[in-house]
Amino acid sequence: MTPTFLDDETDRLHVPHRYAVLGSPIAHSRSPLLHRTAYSVLGLPWQYEAVEVDTDALAGFVDGLTPPWRGLSLTMPLKESVIPLLDSVDTVATTAGGVNTVLVTFSDGRRRLDGFNTDVYGIRECLVRGGVESTRRALVIGGGATARSAVVALAQLGAEHVDIVLRSPGKAGSVVESARAAGLSSDVVALHDHEAVAALEPDLTVSTLPGGAGVGQNFEGARAVLGSTLLDVAYHPWPSELGTLWGASGRVVIPGLAMLAHQAVAQLRVFLHGDPLTRVDDEERLTTAMLAAVAA
Repeated sequence: MTPTFLDDETDRLHVPHRYAVLGSPIAHSRSPLLHRTAYSVLGLPWQYEAVEVDTDALAGFVDGLTPPWRGLSLTMPLKESVIPLLDSVDTVATTAGGVNTVLVTFSDGRRRLDGFNTDVYGIRECLVRGGVESTRRALVIGGGATARSAVVALAQLGAEHVDIVLRSPGKAGSVVESARAAGLSSDVVALHDHEAVAALEPDLTVSTLPGGAGVGQNFEGARAVLGSTLLDVAYHPWPSELGTLWGASGRVVIPGLAMLAHQAVAQLRVFLHGDPLTRVDDEERLTTAMLAAVAA
């Protein structure tokens, strides 16, 4: 079912809608800066805030959404737990097993919640803009929601196989499932298996771990460091441990803030049009402003 909007486009855009990023912890989030920058560029009277919400409190928060609420961004640990609360989930989010964007609409007194995944777009877009237009064999570090989005994005770039490296191989099942759903074969490698990690030869590496994860030593001397571009979705602290390691080898390193900005652009498409594929007017200028804001 397509979300229902107000008939008058001008009225819809100039209603002071409310938006928020939910998660726990959330104080470090750069999403308010990104969205407020976008709303300022577009001249929209919208409000966007960060709200501390954990898994136990999510259902109650969602149940309390009334006008003028229009949308939510979701981060750890809510991308999976929000799914049962939604009226629909788009195909990308279904394949990735996680929702990071919720569109809230009201019609005839009924509230509707539609879920989307814009992390996949953010990962793919920052890779393309970073010079990676295709990949065949990739490596993903981590086993959570962002890792699942990463394998879907890699499939969209033409990857055929992904090696999944994480501390607890037994927890890789959901990433393996998303990879298979996206058309990729996969192997799981334990982070502590130094010989196996060192032998991996991807042309692209994506780390989905927090910036202070302490895994740099596991990749010292690894072929991946010498032969692949790195996208590290971490952005605090920056440069990350892995970013420093890859940078010292002379390889291209793409920072997580780029991914964050591009996924926010796709969120704005959802909030404006109800569709992550419908571009925003003057989107390149908007994207430049958002990237500049988080880089300052």
